[in-house]
Amino acid sequence: MQKVNNYIISLKDPSGNVGGPKANMDNIKFLKKLGFNEYWLDYGWKPGFWWHYSIWDQITGRINKFKMAYIALPHFFRQHPDIDNIIIQYPLYSNKIVKLIHDTVKKYSNAKLFFIIHDVEAIRLYADEPDRGQAELDSFNLADGIIVHNEKMRQWLATNGVTVPLVNLGIFDYDNPQPLQKFTDYDKTICYAGNLIDAKFLNEYHQKSKLTVFGPNPAEHYNDSIDYEGQYTPEELPKHLTQNFGLVWHGTSADTCNGTFGKYLRYNNPHKTSLYLSSGLPVIIWDQAALAPFVEENGIGITVSSLNEIDERLNAISPAEYQQMHDNVKKIAEKMRSGYYVTTAVKKIIND
Repeated sequence: MQKVNNYIISLKDPSGNVGGPKANMDNIKFLKKLGFNEYWLDYGWKPGFWWHYSIWDQITGRINKFKMAYIALPHFFRQHPDIDNIIIQYPLYSNKIVKLIHDTVKKYSNAKLFFIIHDVEAIRLYADEPDRGQAELDSFNLADGIIVHNEKMRQWLATNGVTVPLVNLGIFDYDNPQPLQKFTDYDKTICYAGNLIDAKFLNEYHQKSKLTVFGPNPAEHYNDSIDYEGQYTPEELPKHLTQNFGLVWHGTSADTCNGTFGKYLRYNNPHKTSLYLSSGLPVIIWDQAALAPFVEENGIGITVSSLNEIDERLNAISPAEYQQMHDNVKKIAEKMRSGYYVTTAVKKIIND
């Protein structure tokens, strides 16, 4: 049998104790099992670049992109004309780089080019900038196929002019080094993990169900319903998630998910959902989130329209019902820890 030569292209992200690079790194690990090799793009970003992006950083980034575009990438593909399949972990934050990779791949090889989408900026950031959104959609149509988060995202892209084959991921996998949290008792506790500067809704959380929060940039003070327990690496954090549920929410309101990132929940798969589930925790998620059907169909949590429903909803769950949710989560967690979802989607899009 002829050996297949596949590559996955990713962008270096020097973020510290945040989850940004985690999904990229996990995809690489799981796809190596399918024989994929890794290739890294480096824009010269430094730790903290998302919050402290100077003019000099911008100049350095442009220089690095130029070197990649006209030296490193052409050299690499000239040296590897036998590549069969290439997967780009998208976004690369440059439509020009995406176009260049496409053109260079097609010039020097017969490889097929696929994307795994992590974020669609046309939905998230460019909703009011149609020209920038269209440029991204044009980039998508350069691919031979795309792995999207879920059915809601697939429908949006297809409706807005993406014509290449689209395969649903289902949910992000999560390489979780910690043991699964064991069922102990049902005490109606909740945790939330994320960059707390984006969690303004915590100011409106006044339920009796105790909420423990983790992450950078905490508020100076939280009310008595909330405990702050610090910041940990994505690898260490799961062992501290000993609560009954993980919360998936975004925005400034307890009544609904709002704002740019809150509305984005209607289309994306938040990576924190995978963190909770792979740790063994059922989830509480907004009922209009794209992942809400996945949660309900698999019996791995509850959906709510408002955080103000939480006490009532949790009081209505019996310990036996919660234990069943916990058991259901274990089955999903084992799949996520093995890379089931991404490897299944990649096999499908390559072989179809």
